[in-house]
Amino acid sequence: MKITEQIKQPIAYEMELFEQKFQLAMASKVALLNRITHYIVNRKGKQMRPMFVFLVAKMVNNGEISERTYRGASVIELIHTATLVHDDVVDDSNRRRGFFSINALWKNKIAVLIGDYLLSKGLLMSIDNNDFDLLKIISVAVREMSEGELLQIEKARQLDITEDIYYDIIRQKTATLIAACCSLGAASVKPNSNEVDTMRKFGEFIGMAFQIKDDLFDYGKEAIGKPTGIDIKEQKMTLPLIYVLNTCSKKEKAWLINSVKNHNKDKKRVKEVIAFVKAHGGLEYAVEKMKFFQKEAMALLSVYPDSSYKSSLMLMVDYVIDRKK
Repeated sequence: MKITEQIKQPIAYEMELFEQKFQLAMASKVALLNRITHYIVNRKGKQMRPMFVFLVAKMVNNGEISERTYRGASVIELIHTATLVHDDVVDDSNRRRGFFSINALWKNKIAVLIGDYLLSKGLLMSIDNNDFDLLKIISVAVREMSEGELLQIEKARQLDITEDIYYDIIRQKTATLIAACCSLGAASVKPNSNEVDTMRKFGEFIGMAFQIKDDLFDYGKEAIGKPTGIDIKEQKMTLPLIYVLNTCSKKEKAWLINSVKNHNKDKKRVKEVIAFVKAHGGLEYAVEKMKFFQKEAMALLSVYPDSSYKSSLMLMVDYVIDRKK
């Protein structure tokens, strides 16, 4: 059995019901809209976000969930899908998860409107049901994701990222969404409890580990998900590179910055940068930090009684750092 299926097992029924509810949440009177949202629903990924919502809700509430849990999972998926559709327009990307992106099939104008539609659907679902606490969690996450992206763009121009700024960027850009899923799961069954913040921290630690793992893929073998050197080509500052920039000599630092800034399209030079980062302990350092965040996440789970939901969340934490793409 695939590890993702194993993780999903204790919530298989809820996930099936969630898919039906999610399809209904997307419905519209406009035929074109329905055609596009049907396309979106049918090319879903691993569905990690709703899985976090349901597993956390069940773990903190003795296996019981409510209608609010389904709504929370739907809202986060609606709003996250909206941000992905907009991202593809911004990046001029023609593919998403191996399928054509919305903008590739229906052009940018329609893609932007679809993103706006999904966003408003998510907001209205929360407002119509007075789920203002859940809406606040999600809205904060969207604000932080935007800030994180903009901070990364601003810093990429100067390539002057310290390790602390890097953590700020990935906390906002990547970890905040997983943190929102986990705190949302807790808030859906135990509003205003300490669990809401504990689970937010849990999701944040997983998100940090997840992003560092992504950074490491840039230095991996060609067989892994994305080709190597993509982040360098896009002038993205990743943890292995930041560590080496902060520990190498002045001359080597100047060569590295010049390579990333002015020679990032030169395949030979990119390979040299990758080799340099590897030779100077960049990967080992990033792995060590990734494992630190993994341990912090596991520590937060240790206080909960054993259950199939807790076991699945522990598997999820391991999966994040062991995944191959």
